[in-house]
Amino acid sequence: MHLLILGATGPCGLRLIEQALALNHSLVLYVRSPQKLPETITANPAVSVFEGQLTDAGRLGEALLGVHAVLSALGPAVKNGPFHPRNTPLAHAYSVIIDTMKKHDVKRLILLGTASMKDEHDKFSVQFAVLVSGVALFAHNAYKDVVAIGQTVRSEGTYDLIWTIARVPLLTDKSEKDYVAGYVGDGKTGTKLSRTAFAAFILKELEVNEWCRKAPLISSP
Repeated sequence: MHLLILGATGPCGLRLIEQALALNHSLVLYVRSPQKLPETITANPAVSVFEGQLTDAGRLGEALLGVHAVLSALGPAVKNGPFHPRNTPLAHAYSVIIDTMKKHDVKRLILLGTASMKDEHDKFSVQFAVLVSGVALFAHNAYKDVVAIGQTVRSEGTYDLIWTIARVPLLTDKSEKDYVAGYVGDGKTGTKLSRTAFAAFILKELEVNEWCRKAPLISSP
């Protein structure tokens, strides 16, 4: 497939690129700072790099030409912590992204989310209640933005967009690819997931479409 990847310069995005190329996908990387991409990626003939802002619908539309699906690893930068902007910039960006996808007839979107995004299938979990409460308290602006992303995708993706929100717990740099998919408090999902396994889930979901218009929690087994 010909795929557009957002959040490509972050740790989740880089793993997504590596695995997508290993599966022989061709990629468009839409980034603000192309210089952050390793040369091993930019030199690959299956990769095209578009520099642009997430709110630039015109530039984003150029990048979407011929694309079959959008895979997003966008999320608040961990290093920013409590200094994330107050005006939910990522949620606003997703509004532009979804609208531009609609105009260019791109109907598949798989994106990074977190357990801060509530789902009707979730059950109570002490561990996740503590985790989410901690984020809401100490990184409130990032928390608000993540919650708003989920609301934006669910409300604005109601035409014929086929979306999947891959909600993740605490992310690690382990190399394991194994994961389980379910919901908070279901007895099988846990509080950690490797970024490598996140990428593996995204690309498998692109193939099998098991979680269409759903927001599963992905974790290590």
